Amino acid sequence: MKIRIDLKIFLIILIFLLTKQIQIYMIIMLFALIHEIGHLLAGIILKQKPEKVEIIPVGISITFKTKLEDINKKIGKSNLLEIKKILIALAGPITNIIIIIITLKIPINIIQKAIITYANLIIAIFNLLPIYPLDGGRILKGILNIIAGKIKTIKYINTISIISTIITTIILSIATWYNKNIAIIFICIYLWIIMIKEIQKNKQKQRIYKILEKNY
Repeated sequence: MKIRIDLKIFLIILIFLLTKQIQIYMIIMLFALIHEIGHLLAGIILKQKPEKVEIIPVGISITFKTKLEDINKKIGKSNLLEIKKILIALAGPITNIIIIIITLKIPINIIQKAIITYANLIIAIFNLLPIYPLDGGRILKGILNIIAGKIKTIKYINTISIISTIITTIILSIATWYNKNIAIIFICIYLWIIMIKEIQKNKQKQRIYKILEKNY
């Protein structure tokens, strides 16, 4: 299993240090790790083998190996692998929601309870945005793959990701204006970077799928 660290994480840490918000960032990163453990456990239960772990500015990302037997088993216009991808993507936000429920029930300091609830709520909502490669985008992509097939899905998911990122940018910009929190802007910029990167990858996949479709 490969382990990779995105060097941009050090820039984000520096920004949070300068804005004196490093404590909340560390708390969010801690629960982002637990969020990713949720993905990992779901993958293991579904007999998927972890291939790569990436430490990125907004948390940790785990990639699983694709099994040939999953690709060969058809479901709708896609394959069984899409169902597994959807379940694995759902596992992360569900883990955060479970943490919130447990936190609200256990007898701890009200401030600690608020911090834990806030951090997990932020992670769950952020990851459920319909922007690929966030969990929400992965879930939506998996559903569309089953219904419409891979070629049409790439077109749909790229468009939805762009629109969702624009809306998210507007909301975050307003939040930055009112809260005077410049760190939010850098998170937004990073979101654009990963979204555009995935769109480029998707377009390459789309060309490959079209070639394969013509040949078969």
